[in-house]
Amino acid sequence: MTRTTAPYGTWRSPIATEDLLKGALGLAFPSIVNGSIYWMEARPSEAGRTVIVRRDRSGAISDCLPPPFSARSRVHEYGGICYAVAGETLYFVNFSDQRIYGQDLTRPDATPVAVTEAGGRRYADLLVDGDRNRLLAVAEEDQDGSEARNFIIAVSLGEEAGAAEVIELAAGNDFFAAPRLSPDGQTLVWLSWDHPAMPWDGSTLWRARLDAAGMPKAPAALAGSATESIFQPEFTEDGSLIAVSDRSGWWNLERIAPGPRRALLPHAADFGLPLWQFGMRTYTECHDGRLACTWQAPEGDQLGLLDLESGAIEELHVPWTQLSSIVSDDHDLVFIGAAPDRFAELVRFEVDSGRYEVIRRSSEINLTTADIAFPEALHYPSGANGPDRTADTAHAYYYPPTHRAFDGPAEDKPPLLVMSHGGPTAATAPVLNLKVQFWTSRGFAVLDVNYRGSTGYGRAYRDRLKGGWGVVDVEDCVAGARFLVDRGDVDPERLAIRGSSAGGFTTLAALTFHDLFRAGASLYGIGDLEALARDTHKFESRYLDSLVGPYPEAMDIYRARSPIHHVDQLACPVIFLQGLEDRIVPPAQAEAMVAALEAKGLPVAYVTFEGEQHGFRQAANIRRALEAELDFYGRVFGFTPADAIDPVPIRNL
Repeated sequence: MTRTTAPYGTWRSPIATEDLLKGALGLAFPSIVNGSIYWMEARPSEAGRTVIVRRDRSGAISDCLPPPFSARSRVHEYGGICYAVAGETLYFVNFSDQRIYGQDLTRPDATPVAVTEAGGRRYADLLVDGDRNRLLAVAEEDQDGSEARNFIIAVSLGEEAGAAEVIELAAGNDFFAAPRLSPDGQTLVWLSWDHPAMPWDGSTLWRARLDAAGMPKAPAALAGSATESIFQPEFTEDGSLIAVSDRSGWWNLERIAPGPRRALLPHAADFGLPLWQFGMRTYTECHDGRLACTWQAPEGDQLGLLDLESGAIEELHVPWTQLSSIVSDDHDLVFIGAAPDRFAELVRFEVDSGRYEVIRRSSEINLTTADIAFPEALHYPSGANGPDRTADTAHAYYYPPTHRAFDGPAEDKPPLLVMSHGGPTAATAPVLNLKVQFWTSRGFAVLDVNYRGSTGYGRAYRDRLKGGWGVVDVEDCVAGARFLVDRGDVDPERLAIRGSSAGGFTTLAALTFHDLFRAGASLYGIGDLEALARDTHKFESRYLDSLVGPYPEAMDIYRARSPIHHVDQLACPVIFLQGLEDRIVPPAQAEAMVAALEAKGLPVAYVTFEGEQHGFRQAANIRRALEAELDFYGRVFGFTPADAIDPVPIRNL
């Protein structure tokens, strides 16, 4: 093939904007019940509706929910798993009213029947208690004049439609998660934590016997503390209680009971995840009693089979570098896998043979290897801590501009787009991601940063962000860009940074307090830490206590780190993209920054989306957001994208 030389940013990408979401699906939370595989499937083409899908024993795939029903929970606003199957009935939380509904799986076109009454309650983390003909769940209830109340409940089944009896089983803590029953149905365990901790800071694992009426008696704390995080408690078939604890400095698997607690596989790796959503899983019991478990490594997630008695681990070599939501049935594992050359896909994996089958792919876009930018894992010095001012190490993945038919001019270097992930306690992974390839296939270089505070590198790395949000994360993004400039990879005059949510704050702080970047994009990001502390949802309402400091005692720090109070230091163009129904970072955050930049005379664009919350889920909006950002960079950096784009209004340009 003849190659064409063209300016970076102008390449005609094989990922056309009109095809960007072709067959796009968000795959999440698989389960296996009576031989059928179920999963949640978010569909941008259906205005972000989330459907429960089933593949039965014959291999036939069908939707379990008729439109307009959408399975999505708003507990903690981030939700998570919100369905359970009992016999031929699917129970799920409907997004529009947050009630639990039942759907007859033998009549998937029938209208689901409400189980719980209408009101101010939301539900998540559903679990079937078959012996008592009820569901267990985490509930969240609005209260007048104070924050929402969270608790664990039982919902009686078989009642009159919309009038199921709801009984509180556990209350008194600020947050709850992971209600789990022992195999004999006589013991209930769950997680709780309290303000100001987040679940990855510290949580408690509780156990209680259930009496004849199914009520927990004399709950006892088994593990966890204000400084120990417990993740994914599960019972094995023999009644042992397993969980993941980070008391060693890493999220490692432990047998909690019976007998004294003991580590199953002491290892300098994380087998757990930050509990942003209900139902997150990193291990499952196999047919032979071993645990299939996943853990994070710089080169990507690993999969192994752990013998609970000997502690021996058999590593399985699989083609995926990100593994999530693992469940098991007989000899099969089901999980969601992704890799540098594979979009996220739902996989059935045979443990004994190693054979696998892809059940569902998250994208229908076909890219040749020559069109894919593959990640390079970078580890570079950043920051300086302690009396000797020793630099820390930050981590990132670098993706060079890549196209099978285009090269940039020999005398030029590509523009760099630094990406800062959300959370901030989250992580990016080396997988095929359209939000990266969209840019690399048009001639951008991308640096996807796992700044200090990210997960997957142990608790000490995670805790380095405490008290330092807006400082150490920004240092790592700036240091990563400088590392690539010094190495000769990118154009120092065309450096941009983008981020969403918490990553949007990192972006705005980098643009305000450093002069390295020439442009930026904030997607539903934070410009005013005080406003966030005063006006956000319960789950994150005290998150800043550890990231910044207690409020209002640390008000001076909040103001010192908030870009809105230092717009005089910001001297480059910025585009803001915002959902108008966002309760986590309300639109007022973006609007205050836009007004300040406009008053200063800086080029600024503001693109809003009706009907979107924290993150964009509708196909048209996802496409418009990326096109607007591309058009913005083109006009700021002086190139014309090959795409036909409706120009974004830019004030002061």
